[in-house]
Amino acid sequence: MKVETKADYRKRRHFRIRKKVKGTAERPRMSVFLSNQHIYVQFIDDVDSRTLTAVSTVDKAQADATRGNGTERAKEIGRLAAQAAQAKGIGEVVFDRGGFRYGGRLRALADAAREEGLKF
Repeated sequence: MKVETKADYRKRRHFRIRKKVKGTAERPRMSVFLSNQHIYVQFIDDVDSRTLTAVSTVDKAQADATRGNGTERAKEIGRLAAQAAQAKGIGEVVFDRGGFRYGGRLRALADAAREEGLKF
């Protein structure tokens, strides 16, 4: 299959990651999606095929708390995601970077979640 765009290559990379990363009820998958404007984080139980909790910059409550540039917003979303997970009793997760390169906003989000006590 010929790669035509960066988005196509990211999808291929994501499929490779998803073959190996599975979430359970005890250790759900922390799925991250980054768009140009927003950041989305979901905690997913792949065994039961359900989302346990989710946080994003689109939500009105989090949108007010997440101001600043992309990296600052990612840190805040990482912190909020860890708090939401811990409120649901989730302490340990499997990190799914969604085919995105680990750096910049994604690294800031992951580091902030780790600082809040989430283990992955």
